[in-house]
Parts: sequence; C-alpha cells; structure tokens
Amino acid sequence: MFKKYRVRDYDFKLVLMVLALSAIGVIAIGSAEESLVSRQLAGVAAGVFLMVVISFFDYTMILKLNWLMYAANLVLLLAVWQFGEEKKGAIRWLKIGGLQFQPSETAKILLILFFAQFIMKHRKKLNTVWIIVSCVVMYAVPWFLVWEQPDLSTSMVLLVMFCIIMFAGGISLKLVFAVLAVAIPAVALVISLALQPDNDFLTDNQRNRILAFVNPEEYETTFAYQQLNSVTAIASGQLDGKGYKNNEITSVKNGNFLSEAQTDFIFSVIGEEFGFKGSVTVIVLLFAISLECISVARKAKDVAGTIIAAGVGGLVAFQGFFNIGVATFILPTTGLTLPFVSYGLTSLISLFMGMGFVLNVRLQAKRAKQ
Repeated sequence: MFKKYRVRDYDFKLVLMVLALSAIGVIAIGSAEESLVSRQLAGVAAGVFLMVVISFFDYTMILKLNWLMYAANLVLLLAVWQFGEEKKGAIRWLKIGGLQFQPSETAKILLILFFAQFIMKHRKKLNTVWIIVSCVVMYAVPWFLVWEQPDLSTSMVLLVMFCIIMFAGGISLKLVFAVLAVAIPAVALVISLALQPDNDFLTDNQRNRILAFVNPEEYETTFAYQQLNSVTAIASGQLDGKGYKNNEITSVKNGNFLSEAQTDFIFSVIGEEFGFKGSVTVIVLLFAISLECISVARKAKDVAGTIIAAGVGGLVAFQGFFNIGVATFILPTTGLTLPFVSYGLTSLISLFMGMGFVLNVRLQAKRAKQ
C-alpha cells in the first residue's frame, strides 16, 4: 500500500492553496454564522489529516477495490431513499448514530475513483459501443438516485464530471463532437418542455428557480429574492469591502437578507466584507487549484491517475463556478457549496480526500519519470 517517496516530490504548492482557501472559508463562516466556526475548524482538521494520510497510499492498490466503492456508493444513495432525513422538501441526508452526512457528496469522489480503474482496465476498448454504453449505464444509476432526492444542482455537477472523466480517459473527439451535436439541442428541448407548468420532469421549486432567473422582476419578492440581495451585497463591498464583521446597518448580511449565508451564499459575505479584492482572491485560488490538478493529470503515470487528478480538479472548478454563478446571478439558484469555503462537513472532507488522491498521483508521477 505504501511506497518510498521523496519529500521534494510532494506538491506543497497544492496543499498551501487548499489550506489558504479553507482558512478564508473559516473566516467567512465566522462572520456568517459564528456558532459554526468550531465545527468547520474540526472539519478542516479532519480533512487535512485524511488528505495527508491518503496522499501516501498507493492509489493503484486502492483502486482495486473499485467495485466495492461502487456498491457502497449505491447502498448509501439507496439508504437515503429509505432512511434519509427531509429538509426543505428534499431528502439528501443520512444520520447514522450521531453522524449526519450527505451521500451525494461522497458519491462525487467515489465515482471518480471507480471509473478511473474501470476505464484504465478497458482503455483499449474505450471507444467501442459496448464500453461506452456500460459507462453510461453504470453512471446513470447513481446519477438517477441523486436526481430523485431531488438534487438538480448535484445532478448537473455529476453530468459535467462524467464528461471530464470520459475525456480524460481518452474518448475519441469524433464521438465527443457527435454527442454534442445531438445533446445540445436535446437539452434545450428538454429544458423547454420541463418549464411547462403541466410537466412533472422538474419539481415546482426547481421550475420556479429557473423562471426567476429568466424573469427576475416577476419573482423579485420570492424566488429571485436571495440572488438579488446577493448581488447587492457583493456590489456594496466595492474594492476593499465594508470590513470583517462590520456593524454597518446597510449591510445585507447584518440585515439577515441572505438565507444560508454560511453555505450557498458564502461568496456574497466575502464580497461584501472583503470587496473585489477578497472575491478575486477566492476565484484565483479556485482557478489555481484546478490548474494544478490538471498539471498533475498531465504528468500522471497512467490513465487512472490522469482521471483522478482531472476529475477532482474539474469538480473544484465547476462546482466553484456554479456556486459563484448563483451568487452573482449569472446562473439560476442551486444548492451547491463553494469548495473548501462553504460550511458543509461532508463536502469539505470529501474534497480533502479527493486532494489526497491527487497528491499521491503527483508523487508517483515524479517517480515514473526517473
């Protein structure tokens, strides 16, 4: 399980960027909901510990348990249906003993690991109909379970991840363009049909969120309310922000006009209190972490390592984009956390574990080139 590694091969740059982003998250949560700071700090500590431990495990040995990971993933997602706790019209959380967690968050990492091994094993036949259909079917099962929770936002992230996994695995670009030629108009048609009032494809809440994005004036006191307040908060921060835990009565956060400020709209808190400079710092760190993961993917010793690093990097990039897109009103409202920043221990620890695998890919990639 362990190999001999050199300290100079360790990707300390990636670790420092992740820690910096996590520190910003703890600070922002301290302003949004101070009572949660101790739990977030505990989550960061646990996540860092797991990241470091996993980084020294040989990922090629762990990937041999890929079918066990896939089965465990399905069991957890199915358990949500039977034993999950309902919050705000969705059943996404499991409580085992005193521990509550969200299986859809762990599913993101488990699916990356499973397909890393599966595609590497069948890499010579990846562009055959049988393997592509197998990948689609195996991915569709957990995706459907997440969709039915219902969790539209995580379902979208999972779809993007599947595209990244297949691309990193080496799927033919001809097939990619052929699928896009069919998928883009098909998705547009599905969205158009889903927005019809007599259609059950989307829940009423999901449909209203999309309509509020298209026509915010009509929903400014209901479904567009949070996003409009979020934009106001970010804009009011201007260049330097209003200051950490400020007492200004004009603060959107202080006026409690932001719901779920510690999770979905944590970027709004950062924008208001730390201004444009703070917002750009978060965006640059997310972008840099993603680029570093892509750099590791390019140097990986095998296809599995490439998929792991690219998958985790893509997850950070696109989930960060979706969260910030909602906060700045360039996307409809979703329930996604900002990676390493928002409060949410399952998401936080899962991302740290993903980074641990990326670090091990980097360690082995360096040795492979000697």
